[in-house]
Amino acid sequence: MKTLALDTATQSCSVAIIDDGSLLAELTRVDNKTHSRHLMDIINIVCNLADLKAENVDRFAVTIGPGSFTGLRIGISTIKGLAFSLGKPVVGVSSLDALAWQSAQSAYLICPLMDARKKEVYACRYRFKDNELKKDGTEKVASPVEAVRGIREPSIFVGNAVLMYRDHISAELGELAHFAAWGQHTIRASSVAWLSMSGLYRQQSDDVALLVPKYIRKPDAEVKAGANG
Repeated sequence: MKTLALDTATQSCSVAIIDDGSLLAELTRVDNKTHSRHLMDIINIVCNLADLKAENVDRFAVTIGPGSFTGLRIGISTIKGLAFSLGKPVVGVSSLDALAWQSAQSAYLICPLMDARKKEVYACRYRFKDNELKKDGTEKVASPVEAVRGIREPSIFVGNAVLMYRDHISAELGELAHFAAWGQHTIRASSVAWLSMSGLYRQQSDDVALLVPKYIRKPDAEVKAGANG
């Protein structure tokens, strides 16, 4: 089964195509420009590298959050347009799940952390058992200290917020804190694709019309509107 996956949850923009267990092509770009400027170009490049057209893909996968409000809307709307026009299924994947998947072979507690701005992080905890990634708690937004509070076992941290708050994590946990390799802190679309086929998402597909971002925290515009109301 050929899956085209993309991620636009952070500053990185990643697109990949896998065919069951094989990675056919992948391209990741990191900059401060809006993803709408180059996402379709990256999709076309990856399709050309894989020697495929979008209509030859069996299904689509996309990160649905948490993450950048604007980035998520761009990625999800792009996938919805492709899936709807081609009549193909789509799977929405948690950004934190995707990051955890990139450290899934670890025997430690897996702790992805994503920058949520306002000196907060998006966080969740996972375990890799019986060759499957399993959530050990719920996704939340918290301060870096609160996100690691209560951990009393060796843990591996992964995600862009880890690069920002590594000293805080080390100070709080000491020798219990371990960190993923540098290249693992950026979400890769191939991880999104493979995760969409794993036990967490097996046999799952989402209604294209109902696929929406999962922000966890309300966008600033909604918060301000509520305060003014």
